[in-house]
Amino acid sequence: MAAHVKVKPGGREFSVDGNESLLEAALRAGLSLDYGCSIGNCGKCKARVVSGQVHRLRHSDYAFSAAEKAAGVVLMCCHGAATDLVIEAREAHGAADMPLQAIDARVKAVSPMGEDMRLLHLQTPRSNRLRFLAGQSASLALADGLSAACPIASCPCDERNLQFHIPRRAGDAFAGRVFAGLKPGDPARIEGPRGEFVLNEASRRPLVFVAFDAGFAPVKSLLEHAMSLDAADALHLYWIASSPGGHYLDNLCRSWGDALDNFHYHPVTAQMGLWRLLRDHAGLRDCDVYAAAPAPSLAALEFQLLEHGLPRAQLLVNTLEY
Repeated sequence: MAAHVKVKPGGREFSVDGNESLLEAALRAGLSLDYGCSIGNCGKCKARVVSGQVHRLRHSDYAFSAAEKAAGVVLMCCHGAATDLVIEAREAHGAADMPLQAIDARVKAVSPMGEDMRLLHLQTPRSNRLRFLAGQSASLALADGLSAACPIASCPCDERNLQFHIPRRAGDAFAGRVFAGLKPGDPARIEGPRGEFVLNEASRRPLVFVAFDAGFAPVKSLLEHAMSLDAADALHLYWIASSPGGHYLDNLCRSWGDALDNFHYHPVTAQMGLWRLLRDHAGLRDCDVYAAAPAPSLAALEFQLLEHGLPRAQLLVNTLEY
């Protein structure tokens, strides 16, 4: 049976199934706990057991102090829950709590998502994974010196397997390399995370996400995180595509709509713009809106949303560099 864990001082809760580690279960549930290597060497995922019993899953070479041993401190990556637990652990509460990291990763795969979009899947070493918040970005550098700043399109719950959506653009050498020559096993250096396009987890208002073309990448990360948190009664996605095939993960979005009662998917064209959103949400004051788009499109989106009554404090935007 699953064990129930409560984290102090924040009060967040999650469940641990079978032989999951406390860290794995917390990440799956959307918590942003402090951790590093995930294999018991660095000691960053220390937590104090306030009540309940843990059991060891794997050996660790980390040396605790006598005071830590006496206080019941354990490594979350090396222990599971034998009973329901209350623990004390450090959590990240915003982008400022995320350290800047530099990691040498490898290309796991490059997969087509339509004619003009590629999924770049990078994998970090097991002992050096990227801590990030949903919606943040990272700088990628290839072996030949080509580099780009890209939104992370995957959920923080799998911090080793990182996804990036790379659109084809004329004159973009980095994208050209991804489309034409990058192969599994090639090295790629990751620096990040960066950016403050992150979820306001304290809010319980309905969430509205607006993605323009490849702006779906950071929005996808936010959506998956919001789903893991069960953060709102309603999640709405308005994906604006400027060309045919622009909804390059349409089937994924429709599958979310089929599986989740509170998720609503609205694929729209650039000509339709925000008409559908403004028709559906006459009371924008009751929503939090997250919008990701290139600068010219984003300026128009912001103007329309604020003109229709959305409080500025409830609008978070991500200006795409492509």
